[in-house]
Amino acid sequence: MILVMVRCSMEGFVLTVEGAETMALQSGNGRLTLKLCRLCYRFCTLFQAECMFHGTKMERNIQSSLNKVSFVSISIATLITVLLFLQTPKAGIPPSTTQKPRLRFPNSTCDSTPRRYLPLSKKNARLWSSKSWMTQVSSFTQFFTQLHQMGLLKQHSKVLCVSAGAGHEVMSLSKMGLEDVKGVELIESLPLVSRANPHNLPFSDEAFDVAFSSHLMEALYPMRYAGEMERTVRKGGLCVVVVDECGEEEVKEIVSLFRQSRLLGSSNVTLNGRRVTRIIMRHKSY
Repeated sequence: MILVMVRCSMEGFVLTVEGAETMALQSGNGRLTLKLCRLCYRFCTLFQAECMFHGTKMERNIQSSLNKVSFVSISIATLITVLLFLQTPKAGIPPSTTQKPRLRFPNSTCDSTPRRYLPLSKKNARLWSSKSWMTQVSSFTQFFTQLHQMGLLKQHSKVLCVSAGAGHEVMSLSKMGLEDVKGVELIESLPLVSRANPHNLPFSDEAFDVAFSSHLMEALYPMRYAGEMERTVRKGGLCVVVVDECGEEEVKEIVSLFRQSRLLGSSNVTLNGRRVTRIIMRHKSY
């Protein structure tokens, strides 16, 4: 850049001297003026050459300095990278840490490599000892105790819990001393709940004394669901359902799903911390 500026300045100065020489010739002044102009011209030429030489030398010095700085920066960066690579532990874990055995992560959902699973007995023991589980079992126990006090549920009663989920109601009935309690759900939760379709129960007609469900309104086909509950209950047996708290009109609509049963009574109760309506129906004996 410095060389370019010097060159531009000198070219302008030379043009000025050449203009002065031409004007001297045109004006007819003496030879002294002409010699003076030529002398100035030569001085300008020499000065320009000197400036170009020093400018080129300056550029070379700057380029040399930049090369040295670049070399030093690359050397420092390389040294730092090598030090970090040597000092950083694998996966961020200090080398002195004891390696724990880890299961290999499956490559895909179809990976058939054996993997360790928690035994069912330990899984159930952990689940059944949780506070949430015990709270819900206690709530169902209070619910069925009321039916027992009403004379509708006895120790020898055969009970079917439809859509029993994880089996809270099954466990509560078993703890009350009932010997024959079955729980079914689309997904099994052994040993309390077996796998079965609530719309097509795998039981013979009139196999149970009581059929209970707290998920009737979640059924895909409520009328078929209710029909299967009635089919598996003996004549004179009970169908007990629990729905969200509702009025008399809604109760009548629900009872109409059970075509072979009549309403014994309905009441609003508390189950698992929420207000619900309990509907009790008796299977017709004719």
